[in-house]
Amino acid sequence: MSSVQTEQKVQSLCLEKGWNLAVAESCTGGLFGGRITSVPGSSAYFTGGAIAYSDDLKVSLLGIKEKLIRDHGAVSSEVAVAMAEGVKGMTGADVGVAITGVAGPDSSEAKPPGTVHVAVITPFTIETRLYHFKGARENVRKSAVDEALKLVLAALGACRRGSSSS
Repeated sequence: MSSVQTEQKVQSLCLEKGWNLAVAESCTGGLFGGRITSVPGSSAYFTGGAIAYSDDLKVSLLGIKEKLIRDHGAVSSEVAVAMAEGVKGMTGADVGVAITGVAGPDSSEAKPPGTVHVAVITPFTIETRLYHFKGARENVRKSAVDEALKLVLAALGACRRGSSSS
């Protein structure tokens, strides 16, 4: 499936369910939101999001507890879930997506470049994944968004199979 088909499928499933989606991005710096809004009609389900690159903004904008970041690091599944919950709460979205990681070329928090955590929260599921991408910074960012879109599709599809109503 091409990337445009992936974004169109996300749109189709969200519209089918009557759900809206929001994203909290760190290492991808708005690339996920850009991909979603590249599809005409995205305003019917995409509420927007936040680029919370710094830990301070993760705390002040998304409501993440400083202790969570201290205990687990900003690049962790725990923080990714908190970011997704925070953007859902901030926007009133049904689906929250979060991407946090180390795009490189330098390491961060003793985590190697290419380490990325993605979280997707729907009304029925919480999905998280850890990825270790290879390559230059832009490859890591693009790969993170590609995989985040696939995880959104998987979570939306699981809701389709797991529930009889939207």
